Amino acid sequence: MKSITIVGGGLAGSLVAIYLAKRGYEVNIYERRPDMRNVDIPAGKSINLALSTRGLRALEKVGLDKAILEKAIPMNGRMMHSEQGDLAYQPYGKEGQHINSVSRAHLNVQLLKLADENKDVHQYFNMKCMKVDLKKSVCWFKNEETGERAEVKSDYIIGSDGAFSAVRQKMMRTPMFNYSQSYTNAGYKELCIEPVNGEFAIDPNALHIWPRGKFMMIALPNPDKTFTCTLFMPPEGENSFANIKTDDDISKFFNKNFKDAVPLIPDLIEDFKNNPMGSLVTVRCYPWNKDKATLIGDACHAVVPFYGQGMNCAFEDCVVLAECLDKYDDWDKAMKAYQISRKPNADAIADLAIQNFAEMSDFVGDEDFLHYKEVEHELCELHPDLFKSQYEMVTFTNIPYSEAQTKGARNTKLVKELISQGLEDKIKDASFVKEWFR
Repeated sequence: MKSITIVGGGLAGSLVAIYLAKRGYEVNIYERRPDMRNVDIPAGKSINLALSTRGLRALEKVGLDKAILEKAIPMNGRMMHSEQGDLAYQPYGKEGQHINSVSRAHLNVQLLKLADENKDVHQYFNMKCMKVDLKKSVCWFKNEETGERAEVKSDYIIGSDGAFSAVRQKMMRTPMFNYSQSYTNAGYKELCIEPVNGEFAIDPNALHIWPRGKFMMIALPNPDKTFTCTLFMPPEGENSFANIKTDDDISKFFNKNFKDAVPLIPDLIEDFKNNPMGSLVTVRCYPWNKDKATLIGDACHAVVPFYGQGMNCAFEDCVVLAECLDKYDDWDKAMKAYQISRKPNADAIADLAIQNFAEMSDFVGDEDFLHYKEVEHELCELHPDLFKSQYEMVTFTNIPYSEAQTKGARNTKLVKELISQGLEDKIKDASFVKEWFR
């Protein structure tokens, strides 16, 4: 039996541990944070996750999909809020298609519990990775509560320790390792819409967006009837976090740009002042495996959250890694096949997530864009076998991200050409659609 050290017990680390244990490996997870099952987890205090088809497929394979969906809230589309408070609704896909707002903390706790049910999985918390030997498969950890240090030897290391991975940092000091990181010109702060008379203050079955060009706010529902709001805005400049300093600045800014939301956020000023500003980074690297270590999830492909695919992509990593282990008897061959399969798809979703920021912050409030979306939606509804939008392929199928990117861009171009030629009335004709999108 191979013994595996997993550095990082977050979403991807916990899930891949379960996959590996099911295949007979002894797995030891070392997580820097405390055990989430033993600490208070404040509701609505982190960017919610948008669980969709890829993530659900990964959870279904370990029997956890139904338990997670029981506490998820379906979101059928986007609800855009204008500066005047007018609403415009945009469905995500065909009737019955929706993404699911889920709590990161709840999902992580459920994965930890499931991992604990397997006798071959052992979990250690408050353990910060201090050093890694890729050739000998040795990790050194420090217990951040007691100060004690531990040297851990295993047959293989999997680095699932996030965008600033210690395992990847070791790989970066080896020859022929390519790495880049880029920050989006937007930080974020989290706020909270409270219930009104014990009920949701706004429609819970939509992802709410206040698009304002170079900045925006979004809100996702929580089971306790609150909404987690996230304001995305440049760190510096005219409309920026740097320019909002006083209580009066906060009130003026929100009343000007998000007037309809202000009465729903009772702790607006205090939360804005006290909640930290987060940053958004895209990480790309290659290769993902060096000597006796492999990267997974954000450690090898952190993406910005604007397509709601970060977790779904990481979970898909777990599925593909497990499939490669099943296909190849040789562990090294399996890891190489895994990285070759996943790298182009990770790059594709990184590009799409950056692209979607412009769509969410700006275009969703544009009349021409809304008309385009209406035509696109009608094509999806009328001719599901002939046409799929890029969003549908990314979110509601398991088509590889790279293929969804290429086919989706082509379909977008053809829909725009159709509209520019005034041919919208022809889209009910299946033979016309088949010829147009052939």
